[in-house]
Amino acid sequence: MEKFELHILGCGSALPTTRHFATSQVVNMRDKLFMIDCGEGAQMQLRRSKLKFSRLNHIFISHLHGDHCFGLPGLISTFGLLGRTAELHIHSPKGLEELLAPMLAFFCKTLKYQVIFHEFETKQPTLVYEDRSLTVTTIPLKHRIPCCGFLFSEKQGPNHIIRDQIDYYQVPVYELNRIKNGCDYTTPEGEVIANNVLTYPAAPPRRYAYCSDTIYRKQIVPQISGVDLLFHEATFAESELARAQETCHSTARQAAQIALDADVKQLVIGHFSARYEDEQVLLEEAKAVFEPTILAHENLCISL
Repeated sequence: MEKFELHILGCGSALPTTRHFATSQVVNMRDKLFMIDCGEGAQMQLRRSKLKFSRLNHIFISHLHGDHCFGLPGLISTFGLLGRTAELHIHSPKGLEELLAPMLAFFCKTLKYQVIFHEFETKQPTLVYEDRSLTVTTIPLKHRIPCCGFLFSEKQGPNHIIRDQIDYYQVPVYELNRIKNGCDYTTPEGEVIANNVLTYPAAPPRRYAYCSDTIYRKQIVPQISGVDLLFHEATFAESELARAQETCHSTARQAAQIALDADVKQLVIGHFSARYEDEQVLLEEAKAVFEPTILAHENLCISL
């Protein structure tokens, strides 16, 4: 099975602590790296996770709060120091280019690569990236400012050839791509060999959903239904529900309820408030509703 990994670089919330870095993650899809949010220290954590800077070409920013994007200027500058020449694409809600342009013009005058900004709307799901193996679609969230999560969806792969059957029916090499893509094979004598005799299906495509920052929002359930892995913010425990509602964040119990309603396979919670020196209380609260829940922590790697 092809590589599809989630690397947690930081899982803290806005107030810095010695326990957690600000929010940032990397999805490794077949050795292509996609960063989600870029809080302070993201480039240091990228090093610690032993991920290659050169394989990161797309960054997705959920919203324009500092703990999700203050790491960008340093990362862009470091790419320049490393001699990068490949384009860097940054996808975000409207306003990021306007904010970063003066800083880049002052500190990054000699970049030998181009930083390209792509703005997206946050009110409805939007396809923001696609290649041969992956699509990335926004997940509309509700926060104090425009905010979106991201759904990473692997595309269905071609069928796998059954070599013994191919040899038995003496199928020519030039027919193999057609057969992998679902076509039957007709022998020189006119006999039709059904595709399911010659192939077996590829593994079901995998999906990862990222939802941070947001108030409890059940409207996202249909879009993330059945995903292999869900990251959902759990900034507070249920005892701080009023504070969660005031700041447009979720509790651990609410994150678990979303996972339960969406029938996801696994939940990882993060974006922890600095008030919790031990996040075990959040884990226990979530697991009481949705048992397959784990805590995010720096340099955690989850394979889908």
